Amino acid sequence: MDISTLTRLDDTRWRLEPSGRMRVPAVLYGDESLLRDMDDKVREQAANVAALPGIVQAVEVMPDAHWGYGFPIGGVAAFDADAGGVVCAGGVGFDISCGVRTLHTGLEEAELRTRQASLADALLSHIPAGLGSQSGITLGAGEMEAMLRGGAAWAVQQGWGEPRDLRRIEEGGCMAGAQPEHVSERARKRQRREMGTLGSGNHYLEVQAVDEVFDPAVAEAFGLSPGEVVVTIHCGSRGLGHQIGTDFLRDMLPAAAAAGIDLPDRELACVPLRSALGERYLGAMRAAMNCALANREILAHFAREVFADHFPGCRLELLFDVSHNTCKEETHRVDGRERRLFVHRKGATRAFGPGHPDLPDDLRAVGQPVLIGGSMGTGSHVLVGTEPTVSGAFASACHGAGRAMSRHAARRRWQGRDVVDELARRGILVRSPSMRGVAEEAPGAYKDVDGVVLAAERAGLARRVARLRPLICIKG
Repeated sequence: MDISTLTRLDDTRWRLEPSGRMRVPAVLYGDESLLRDMDDKVREQAANVAALPGIVQAVEVMPDAHWGYGFPIGGVAAFDADAGGVVCAGGVGFDISCGVRTLHTGLEEAELRTRQASLADALLSHIPAGLGSQSGITLGAGEMEAMLRGGAAWAVQQGWGEPRDLRRIEEGGCMAGAQPEHVSERARKRQRREMGTLGSGNHYLEVQAVDEVFDPAVAEAFGLSPGEVVVTIHCGSRGLGHQIGTDFLRDMLPAAAAAGIDLPDRELACVPLRSALGERYLGAMRAAMNCALANREILAHFAREVFADHFPGCRLELLFDVSHNTCKEETHRVDGRERRLFVHRKGATRAFGPGHPDLPDDLRAVGQPVLIGGSMGTGSHVLVGTEPTVSGAFASACHGAGRAMSRHAARRRWQGRDVVDELARRGILVRSPSMRGVAEEAPGAYKDVDGVVLAAERAGLARRVARLRPLICIKG
C-alpha cells in the first residue's frame, strides 16, 4: 500500500481522510511494515465502505487486513439504524460466524508427545475435514429448525457438548433473534449432513502448547500456564452460511437501487436496517450464527472423545468461543454518548474489555479472551480485551495472521507433501485429506502473526496474554 496517501497518527494508527463520497474517515492499524505490505485494494475498499449511509465514526481496518469481497477482511464498520444505516451482507461475509474456540486439556507437552502421532491420526479419523465433508449427523426438518434457533445450547441438549460450556461461549451459546424461516431450503439442504465438520480452506483443529506468557495475571485468570496443551478449533457455519450470504447478496443488489442507495461497489450491496429485507437478513444471519456455534460445540465433543480414549480422565474445559464474521447490535460510546449500533465485523474479533456486562462473571474483571489464529507452522495467540476508553474500534481486534498471498500463488510456490514433511521435522504433525489444501495454507502464505498481534497491542485494540505453538494440525 502507498502510505503517502495516509495521515500517520502514531506508530500503529493511520488515517485515510474523507474524500469524494466518503462520509467518515478510515483508520488503519499496524506498523509501517504491515501497512506497506497491505494491498492497495484494502484502502480502496475501506473508502468504499466509508461511503455507505448511516455509517458512524470511521471504518476501522485491523492489522491483519487484506482484500475481501466488498469489505476488506479485517474491516469493522458500525451503522446507526435511526440515521438511515444499512446492513451489508458483504460486511459479514460468506462464512457467517466463522470463529475460534480454545479448550484446556490439563495435559503437559511432554505427556502429549508420548502419543502425538496416534492422537493426530485419531483426530483426522474422527473429525470430518475437507471440501464437502459430512458427518454421521443428519438433520431432519424439525432438527434443523431447532438447531438454527438453539445454537450450541441445542447441541448440548442433544448430548454433543457440556452444559458448563455455554457460559464461556459468545451470547451464551445461542444468538437471540434468529429467524430460521428466512433461511432458504437450499441453505438447509447444504447443511443437512455438515454439522460437526471442519470444512476446507483455512479452517482447522490444532493441538497446541502454551509457548510464552506475556501477562501472567491474566493468563492465570484464563487458566493458561507455560507448557500446557490446549485445543483450538477454527470453523464456521459451513454451506448454510455461504448460501445465506449468496442468497441475500443477490436480493440486496436490486433492493439497494430501489431504496435510492448509490453503491460505490456492487459487492457492497446493502439495504436499510429498518427495512423488511434488512430484518430478514439479520434473522437469517443470526440463525447462521447459531449453526456455527452448534458446529464448534459438536466438533469439541468429537475432540473430547478422542482425547478421552488416548488420555483417560482428560476433560477438555472450554476457555472461550468467539466469532469474527458477524453483524451485531451493541451499545458503544461515540462522541460522548451511548448509541445502539449495528457493528459489522468481517475478519475481526469482538474484544470486550474488563467490566463489560456481557462477559461471564468469572471473566468480567479481566476482560474477554480474544483468540487469534495463526498459520499451521507458526503459532496462535490469546489476547484480552482492553478498556473501552483505550480502544476506539468498537471493541474489535484482529482475527488472525491474515493472508500475504493468494491460494493460487501459494499452490504455485509450495507442494503440500513438502510442507507436511518440513513441519514434521519441526515436531508439528499435519493431517489433511488434501495436499492441495495444505499447499494453499502453507505458513509462508500468511503474515507474521507475532507482528500482527504486537501491532494490535500497541494500538490498544487488545493486549497479549499468551502465545500458542502448534503440535498437531488437522486441516481441511
